[in-house]
Amino acid sequence: MTTFLRFLQFFALGTWIGGIIFLSFVEAPGVFGLLPNLDQAGSVVGYSLTRLHYIGIAAAAVYVLAGFGLVAARKWLTAPAVALVLLMLALTLVSEFGVRPRMDRLRTQMASIEATPPENPLRVRFDRLHRASVGLEGATLLIGIVALFLTARRPS
Repeated sequence: MTTFLRFLQFFALGTWIGGIIFLSFVEAPGVFGLLPNLDQAGSVVGYSLTRLHYIGIAAAAVYVLAGFGLVAARKWLTAPAVALVLLMLALTLVSEFGVRPRMDRLRTQMASIEATPPENPLRVRFDRLHRASVGLEGATLLIGIVALFLTARRPS
């Protein structure tokens, strides 16, 4: 049973981290390079990002629940790897339910990001939120790598 629960933890983190890597380094650059305009590319990446966030939420739940199966003590929740996974979850929730809805509203107000001048106040706010979104995903990725390392070195 221990092996299976540890597998679940590795699988959850690996899936989450792998998804972020794929979206950030394969899909987003590819879509922005292949589609004819920023609006279409942004829609595709936004769609994928939402799905990735839900995968991350599920992965965090699997990781924590598997951990409870491995260690009955409540203090397990304060272990560094668990704290990092919970931080990843918090960043993902902020991105999905805080930043993305605001970006979507601004996108709707502008009608076209590509056609909106960079100095337009709506575009300025959108660009700021986009940078925040990228930063949240980057932080989640780096924290996830550390959490995966700490999970791997934790004694079984």
